[in-house]
Amino acid sequence: MIPPIARRFVAGESVPEAIEHARARNEDGVAVVLNLLGEHYDDPGDARADADAYLALLEDVADSGLDACVSVKPSQIGLDVSDELFEEHYREIVARAHELNAFVWCDMEDADTTDATLDAFESIAAEYPWSVGQCLQSNLKRTREDLDRLRDVPGKIRLVKGAYDEPKSIAYKEKSRVDRAYREDLEFLFERRDRGIAVGSHDPEMIALADRLAREHGTDYEVQMLMGVRDDAQRDLAAQGVAVAQYAPYGSKWLSYFYRRVRERRQNLTFALRAVAGR
Repeated sequence: MIPPIARRFVAGESVPEAIEHARARNEDGVAVVLNLLGEHYDDPGDARADADAYLALLEDVADSGLDACVSVKPSQIGLDVSDELFEEHYREIVARAHELNAFVWCDMEDADTTDATLDAFESIAAEYPWSVGQCLQSNLKRTREDLDRLRDVPGKIRLVKGAYDEPKSIAYKEKSRVDRAYREDLEFLFERRDRGIAVGSHDPEMIALADRLAREHGTDYEVQMLMGVRDDAQRDLAAQGVAVAQYAPYGSKWLSYFYRRVRERRQNLTFALRAVAGR
């Protein structure tokens, strides 16, 4: 059972719990991106099992009538086995989503996976247009070229700052430089795309920038935030008419995810300590 302290960040262990979480967020005007926790499988059987779980989840989401979609991780559905297995599973999941009028996001993992992930996204989006979206990370120095490559691909782009500790030869390390890259990448997206932009950020300055750019270019966009991080801001933005989606993980592999969330932000650590102290 997930303890209350971790439930801030995890939508439960089971699909019914995840669906109920999505229902509650929809009542606040917030869409939900459901992610089954799991990654770095080197056993093809494990990758197949989670691919099947996503196929079933798509059916459950479609049956629920909720404003929700799913997000997969490349190493979860086969990339650590082979590029070919990953793309096979990725394509199968998106094909089913396309049939159900549903949607699939693909997360971006460490820099070693970027080429295989983008190659698969470009190919699959061409076959199933606007049924799939891809995350890109502004801390990587290559991302501007990747955005240019993907600007006409018929799939959504989620732009995040990036959380992986990459070497300085390929990534910006200083926060100010990452912020600058993120601003520039957002500007590039709004200037060159007329749809399919997701602003993956909790940073009020970046969200305000996206709003300004959207007004300037007449481009629709959405803001995506993690479950448990600035939940009040998610509701407030939705009440203001901004399209907001919450990334909500679920599943039995919740412990390592919870610890990552607690470690990465001082506010999350403070919340956890207060919860332990009963305050």
